[in-house]
Amino acid sequence: MLPLGGFKSLYLEALTGVILQRPRKLYFGPAGIPHSAKGKPTKRGVIEVKSLGLDAMEIEFVRKISLSEQAAREVKKVASELKVMLTVHAPYYVNLAAKDEEKVEASIERIVKSAVIGSMAGVWSVCFHPGFYMGRSPEEVYGIIKRNLERAVEAVKSHGIKIWIRPETTGKHTQFGTIEEVVRLSEEIDMVLPVIDFAHIHARHNGAYNTREEFREILDTLEDRLGREALNNMHIHVSGIDYSEKGEIQHLDLDESDFNYKDLLAVLAEYKVKGVLICESPNLEEDALLLKKTYQKIRRQKRKPKR
Repeated sequence: MLPLGGFKSLYLEALTGVILQRPRKLYFGPAGIPHSAKGKPTKRGVIEVKSLGLDAMEIEFVRKISLSEQAAREVKKVASELKVMLTVHAPYYVNLAAKDEEKVEASIERIVKSAVIGSMAGVWSVCFHPGFYMGRSPEEVYGIIKRNLERAVEAVKSHGIKIWIRPETTGKHTQFGTIEEVVRLSEEIDMVLPVIDFAHIHARHNGAYNTREEFREILDTLEDRLGREALNNMHIHVSGIDYSEKGEIQHLDLDESDFNYKDLLAVLAEYKVKGVLICESPNLEEDALLLKKTYQKIRRQKRKPKR
């Protein structure tokens, strides 16, 4: 039997060239259409992203899946021409651990439809919040979410679609979505890798996970458990964040938060991470550009010859 890291690597090879292109670098972009293009369709948002000097965008299905099939195909054409990497955030109403079976079925449907429409738009990765503990033990909820996520993945496959389905690390103690939980799901289910939201992790741990050593710990866990391909295909969320001992309160702009984004970017460069980094700060493109420019500066400094 192959080790899990080896399995993920071979599995990715089987998918390459279908929907899952292997990222050549770390791409940067906003969570949603940039403010400078608000009110315009997703296609125009992609064009605006490129004109701003960014190269990624997350299509946000916050309340509903708002992209038609025709619009999705137009988005794919434009994104391909402009070399903009796209991800999708499935609707926030997903709860794979709901006690109401109708809500579970609706949640599975939202993930599947996000993947189907996303694939038409050329999307590389589909992100979602997995669910809530709702007074049950984490292990019990893990089993429930695993079974329902397996159903969602099989339904996506039944459409002939091969795309990363990604449970996200979450910021509140009431939410399923620790690093361990999303990595374990990724080990055990095909076509699943995590979204690592570093701000959520920071908030969930009441200010911890904010140093180079702690950022390295997260990346080492991914590589040890899922193989190098996990670092070559990262879907990352970053923002400023406000929090309490109960976890996340709200997202903030980076300069209003204590989140140590510069050291995070230094570690991402150190580990040669590839994939997509999506900025979820309220100011969207401003912080996305700040992150990209800071990362590029770090990379240039690393390449300078020592005197």
